[in-house]
Amino acid sequence: MIPRYSRPEMVAIWSPQTKFRIWFEIEAHAGDAMADLGVIPRENAQAVWKAKDTEFDTARIDEIEAVTRHDVIAFLTHLAEIVGQDAARFVHQGMTSSDVLDTTFNIQLVRASDLLLEGIDRLLAALKARAMEHKDTVRIGRSHGIHAEPTTLGLTFARFYAEMARARRRLEAARDEVRTGALSGAVGTFANIDPAVEAHVCAQLGLEVEPISTQVIPRDRHAMFFATLGVIASSVENIATEIRHMQRTEVLEAEEFFSAGQKGSSAMPHKRNPVLTENLTGLARLVRGMVVPALENVALWHERDISHSSVERMIGPDATVTLDFALHRLAGVIEKLVIYPENMLANMNRFRGLVMSQRVLLALTQAGVTREDAYRLVQRNAMKVWEEGKDFKTELLADPEVCAALPRGEIEEKFDLGYHTKHVDTIFARVFGAG
Repeated sequence: MIPRYSRPEMVAIWSPQTKFRIWFEIEAHAGDAMADLGVIPRENAQAVWKAKDTEFDTARIDEIEAVTRHDVIAFLTHLAEIVGQDAARFVHQGMTSSDVLDTTFNIQLVRASDLLLEGIDRLLAALKARAMEHKDTVRIGRSHGIHAEPTTLGLTFARFYAEMARARRRLEAARDEVRTGALSGAVGTFANIDPAVEAHVCAQLGLEVEPISTQVIPRDRHAMFFATLGVIASSVENIATEIRHMQRTEVLEAEEFFSAGQKGSSAMPHKRNPVLTENLTGLARLVRGMVVPALENVALWHERDISHSSVERMIGPDATVTLDFALHRLAGVIEKLVIYPENMLANMNRFRGLVMSQRVLLALTQAGVTREDAYRLVQRNAMKVWEEGKDFKTELLADPEVCAALPRGEIEEKFDLGYHTKHVDTIFARVFGAG
């Protein structure tokens, strides 16, 4: 997590001050619930809230932790310094460190999810706008990097929109998956803390009660969460890769916006490189790289160990901060992407009608020619385009066997571009809804 690839809104969620604030709220709400149950005096619970508006001294907490070697104890010691030893006497009553740490971690993941959803929404809006703008902008579709058949740029943006819409639904599910809290005490039996305390704290903090926790919240929840981030990152890379291809000099169907004063290369002044989408490809690799450690965190010893702890202290902030930055960077790229429709048309026509081969093949079979013979007839004329630079339609019209099966007008008709775009509206209605 470095400033170059971070947005302050997401970084703030993972700041020490935010973490300590959540720790405080858990302890204070737990005190209220215990006072309601008559477990601790009401005045002690109320006295803890004196620290409500306090900015906790992170340096002091670090100083205490250097001695205690325990972060939660260090915080509780500092809290007692603020509210007084007597007021803090019942803080953390019956609780264990994981009650605070796990519940806090899930709150942070939920808040991070909210920001990530905002990023996806911005990206969805950009993709939809460009899809509508270029619904009928014809370009060549490619398979294996080779010209296939005509499509439209609008359909390219529409499929990316549909992919990110699925990403949004997955993230909402992942957010719900980690929106739980646990205050069940050592080994999760509630021996020293009433389940009502857990219910109260979770309600106050907008969490669901974890049905059963063994001192730690089950890590399959977190594995699902980080796996979802990995899938979203892969979708970011999918879009970025298409833009990188479109910006290649020999393609140049679109390019990232090149601002005034921007430099593309320290050596070659002519360069305009796809640096943003290349950057996104790298960031996607980082997010995906954090999925496997999250999966390996699921298997913990008995009721608890802390092999997951060091992993989550890193992947929690790093994965969410990185993906948050990537989503907004990609949205900006789409919003300002420079499109070259004339280059799309030139690229499609580069091989002089070759991309209409399937229509001719199908027409021949419908005219009574066997599929094997139809393929042979079309391919031998197509190869003349590849190898000799011929015009596909001209060669077909000069082929006696083809003309014996198909009238000249029918061959001509097979080169109508509109044939390939006739169902664009139907696809758009499926993706974006009617109207």
